[in-house]
Amino acid sequence: MSHTPSRRGLLFGTAAVSAGALLTACTSNEPSSKDDSKGDAAPAADETGKAVTIGFAGPQADHGWLNAINVQARQRAKKYKDVTLDITEGSNDTATQIGQIDTLINKKVDVLVILPADGKALTQAGLKAMRAGIPVVNLDRVFANPQAYRCYVGGDNYGMGLNAGHYIGEKLKDTKNAKVIELSGPDSLELTKQRSKGFDDALKNYTNIKKVARQAADFTVESGQQKMAQLLQAQKSFDALWNHDDDQGVGALRAVDQAGRDGFLMVGGAGARSAMDHIKADDAVLKATVLYPPTMAASAIDLARALGQGKGLAGLSESEIPTSLTLYSAVVDKTNIDQYMPSGFK
Repeated sequence: MSHTPSRRGLLFGTAAVSAGALLTACTSNEPSSKDDSKGDAAPAADETGKAVTIGFAGPQADHGWLNAINVQARQRAKKYKDVTLDITEGSNDTATQIGQIDTLINKKVDVLVILPADGKALTQAGLKAMRAGIPVVNLDRVFANPQAYRCYVGGDNYGMGLNAGHYIGEKLKDTKNAKVIELSGPDSLELTKQRSKGFDDALKNYTNIKKVARQAADFTVESGQQKMAQLLQAQKSFDALWNHDDDQGVGALRAVDQAGRDGFLMVGGAGARSAMDHIKADDAVLKATVLYPPTMAASAIDLARALGQGKGLAGLSESEIPTSLTLYSAVVDKTNIDQYMPSGFK
């Protein structure tokens, strides 16, 4: 007969599977397996299980994607009658966010979901929670020490660049001496480096394409406009642009309009509603965007609930949830825009 392990034992035990489980399995309506060798599925959204209080600490929602993260977390928690969400105000100041996490630890929440403003700087906060017996779901920006979290949920930054590069490559594969430029995020972020590396690796498959310029912006409208204007001034002609972030893409499109430029393909990043509106209307050089889904916050709530209830995932044999889950970065263009339009964030 199975027994419920201690919370500390559950956190630092050896169980767990690799990435790739479908989060929808957390809310499966299929009945639990009768086989004692398989883990119990988390109850469905309309079924009430053990009451779980989930603490949620993230950075300041000063960006469309970060605001969407908070919205996704709140909406998901509301779907569960057995979940109480304790969400902090959010701060980009490391000391402030550490203090907010300390408060949630002192409240003895059942599970913590943390999207750190700086993964390395917040690692000790994650470790403190885990050592206090509170499992941590590390969201998006990964801690420097895997012992600081029970489960990691995030986007595929390398895959995002890879998919953007392959999409552009296929569009330009018959273009002789094609030129591509890149408007990246801040070079201080590891995610930016991963996105650029994926993009460059994809372009290596196309011998006719050369990346001729790159500028780093700051994920803001203003920086996107400024850096794009510099790129346009330096490059009198090119065939495609990949922009890492749809918020800064708003500024990039303004710079393009002001310069009266066209004749090239622009691919965005993240999946903002503004980008999807342009793709749907086909009224700008922006023809596609590569998703970095804020739905990862909803998935984090699913996993946190399962952790708090001591459940695994339906459809998997293991008794524990995975240690990591990496979301896929789909490319959205006019061929599939209707499918993804509802996920566009403001």
